[in-house]
Amino acid sequence: MAETDQPSGCSSDSITQDVTPNFNFMVPKNEINMVPDMGKWKRSQAYADYMGFVLTLNEGVKGKKLTCEYTISQTVEKLLGLLDTLDRWIDETPPIDQPSRFGNQAFRTWYAKLDKNAEALLAAVLPADKQAAAPEIAVYLKESVGNQTRIDYGTGHEAAFAAFLCCLCKVGALQVDDQLAIVFKIFDKYLQVMRKLQKTYRMEPAGSQGVWGLDDFQFLPFIWGSSQFIDHPTLEPRHFIDKKVVNDNHQDYMFLECIKFINEMKTGPFAEHSNQLWNISAVPSWSKVNQGLIKMYKAECLEKFPVIQHFKFGSLLSIQPVKP
Repeated sequence: MAETDQPSGCSSDSITQDVTPNFNFMVPKNEINMVPDMGKWKRSQAYADYMGFVLTLNEGVKGKKLTCEYTISQTVEKLLGLLDTLDRWIDETPPIDQPSRFGNQAFRTWYAKLDKNAEALLAAVLPADKQAAAPEIAVYLKESVGNQTRIDYGTGHEAAFAAFLCCLCKVGALQVDDQLAIVFKIFDKYLQVMRKLQKTYRMEPAGSQGVWGLDDFQFLPFIWGSSQFIDHPTLEPRHFIDKKVVNDNHQDYMFLECIKFINEMKTGPFAEHSNQLWNISAVPSWSKVNQGLIKMYKAECLEKFPVIQHFKFGSLLSIQPVKP
């Protein structure tokens, strides 16, 4: 397996915590109901585990291409199969004719199928001795695809999928050796399915800041994607606004996959429809881009009440304060 060095303050426990398997599994629920509750979130074990997970993966993918060689375990294969099922259901649930352009109601039919089958899908992924975790972890899977009422999708839903993967690590279904596959296979496949959902059902961006946001729908692939570029011999941040560079290299870099999707979905000058990304292209190095995006993610996503009020807490991602 490629390097699994951890960033400072972050151990391999962020990837697997099966050393303490005695969780009293519970169905996760909302705990952040008012703005003052945000302090509980930032002091919680869940916040520490979630950020540790994101940063561990950020370190793991540094300087590596999507097409590099890495271990693909049986659990990773099963998770890819689960995502293939969600993809197939989109094909089986075409959009309906309706007056409004956005938010096609066929999404609710698609979502109802996931809602009904999520635990069974997850049970097929989990080892026999971890089946008791299925009802808890399935909640994060259901939260990760968008909101069935509003037919929207945003960074809070993306965070639910990262939480879903983090929980699979905590029960030991995913291991340290799965680190690159978690980002390059599972998360990348998840992004493909989410883009298909967004296009098929014309989903609204959830809580979008419009031109002042980084992206209408995603954030994590920009963080991990910028880490892939650190110390790249030729490609600098200024290059990602060049369509030829994007088209020639998007198979290797998650960041460029995101830019390619934006280029396909939006018209007009890049500086106008994606101003924050345009500004990032002026940053001198990918390591500075990566550090800046991590700070921005904390400030714009994880420290925003409208996002975190929907985050759910159970035994694996606990609202309890971090033990000193």
